[in-house]
Amino acid sequence: MSRFALSLLALAVLIFPAHAQRGEAPLTDAEIEQIRDSAYIANDRVMVFIKLIDTRLNTLREMYTKPRRPGREQDTHDLCEQFSSLADELSDNLEDYGPRHRDIRKALPKLIEATERWGTILRTPPDNGVYNVSRKIALESLQDLREQATGLVEEQKTWFAAHPPQKDAPNTEYAPR
Repeated sequence: MSRFALSLLALAVLIFPAHAQRGEAPLTDAEIEQIRDSAYIANDRVMVFIKLIDTRLNTLREMYTKPRRPGREQDTHDLCEQFSSLADELSDNLEDYGPRHRDIRKALPKLIEATERWGTILRTPPDNGVYNVSRKIALESLQDLREQATGLVEEQKTWFAAHPPQKDAPNTEYAPR
């Protein structure tokens, strides 16, 4: 192989990962801090994730209710990817809370209600090759999250009916992730 071909290959190896990483980080420092602060109470943590996802999807909804601006399709792609990342992280937390019997009974109905709203918003933008794949992945993450939350409602109801929390017992809930 010639030196020119080797240098092109080396350049490509350096450029393509940098291009793939150019998207925004899914969380700001303040949002990371909110998640950390809510680590000890599972119900609060679920509500923080709902709020963070709502923020992104409200931005997406507003982009399609206001006059079109340049870069809207790429922003849609990025927001769909951020949604998927947050939904998957929330799903991981729910996976942890279920078997450990963390009390998230107050947050689950709100989460299920939010998944309906999120689905509507994710389906609003018209088809476009820039974001169709990321939107499809986001909708799959949403479906998984909805199914998981719906299943947890019944599991939590059954568990806490058989094991009611004691009113004077200290709150021993601790579930950081």
